[in-house]
Amino acid sequence: MNSDRDNVHPLLTQVIPAGHCACKAATNFNCTSCIESLAPANCSQTSSSSTSTDSPVWTFRYHRDNRNIALTRQQCQASFPGLFEDIDRAVRFWNFQGGISNDIWNGIKLQSGMARAKINNRDLYIIEAQAAQQDHHRKILATLSAIYRALIAAPARTPNIEFVFSVEDKVEDVFGAGYPLWVYGRKATEESVWLIPDFGFWAWGNPESGIGPYDQVAKHIEMHDSEPWSSKIPKLIWRGKLSFAPKLRRALLEKSRNEPWGDVKELIWSKKNHSISMEDHCRYMFIAHVEGRSFSSSLKYRQACRSVVIAHKLQYIQHHHYLLQSAGLHQNFVEVERDFSDLSEKIEALLSDPELAKRIADNNVRIFRERYLTRAAESCYWRELWNGWDSVTNFTPKSDKEGLRYESFLLLDTTAMMTYSTGSSH
Repeated sequence: MNSDRDNVHPLLTQVIPAGHCACKAATNFNCTSCIESLAPANCSQTSSSSTSTDSPVWTFRYHRDNRNIALTRQQCQASFPGLFEDIDRAVRFWNFQGGISNDIWNGIKLQSGMARAKINNRDLYIIEAQAAQQDHHRKILATLSAIYRALIAAPARTPNIEFVFSVEDKVEDVFGAGYPLWVYGRKATEESVWLIPDFGFWAWGNPESGIGPYDQVAKHIEMHDSEPWSSKIPKLIWRGKLSFAPKLRRALLEKSRNEPWGDVKELIWSKKNHSISMEDHCRYMFIAHVEGRSFSSSLKYRQACRSVVIAHKLQYIQHHHYLLQSAGLHQNFVEVERDFSDLSEKIEALLSDPELAKRIADNNVRIFRERYLTRAAESCYWRELWNGWDSVTNFTPKSDKEGLRYESFLLLDTTAMMTYSTGSSH
């Protein structure tokens, strides 16, 4: 019953399948030591007496460095402790397997929503791309563009590598379990895959959303980030499509219905009903985050707000999730059960302790908008991924053809891009 209607009888919600989020398991991280290593003097500074990025003791300054996509590897490591945890995990996994062999690499079958590419002498080449529809096409192009941006800014040599990535929601959508695919999100049990920043860091290209590049959204939000905490709307905001994981999302809808703090509504993009801009989301004290068919790429936009992000126990992992902290001095979001049974209790506690709520919201901005979700962090992540990948690859590249340079690939017409293969005539 994948309906977007929000007036389904409560009895029926008990038999609605959990959609594509049936798993009850959740993923927990504890990277407190990473966040504690960020001394206050290193975080969110509006100015610095030093304008050089070559200081013997490197410290990341948000307003100086957030768009610097040419940080050295040493500067990246000093600036973003904890960001590369999943790369290190994947390296350990494949080292234990003896590396990525020819047999494993040759077993990867390219399907719709996937692309094969390589980096050679600091140039990006596309070997093959398959897109079944425009959404695939936009996401493949966005990912290739993000890779290219990090590549051309690299301050040092980059390894020559060949790789395959998927833009599908799930690893199982492309039968990727057990293979070394690059993906946007994974379950904890999907250890063979490598996490990459999702398409939205380049731009969310869905014409219905009109969201654009992530850093542009964050900039617009920051420009209006001046109102005192007490002026924010003391409610929980959420807009989304109910038919993505209906049981999960309807649980949020039901638990917040008729509550004085609830502003939770379904959204149908084509009708723009209940639509609200991302900037207006930030006017609320509390923003709910709910997974959809798999991970929800909207989390980073919510983390751009100086609001308390409230998320159920997450099943899927994205590349920056290791920095999520649900308790302690560095808490940067509030975690609730997957059925939202403790949502009201958590909201009431935050409303009764505005200093705690404000601290969580401030930590959210300090850790995510002003550090780990910056363009600088994204570029650092890509280059560290290439180094980690190169360290465990023992295979011979599947294609002995050069491929099409990224710059030329951009000039292909859409149809040719969607079914591109090196050597084919377009």
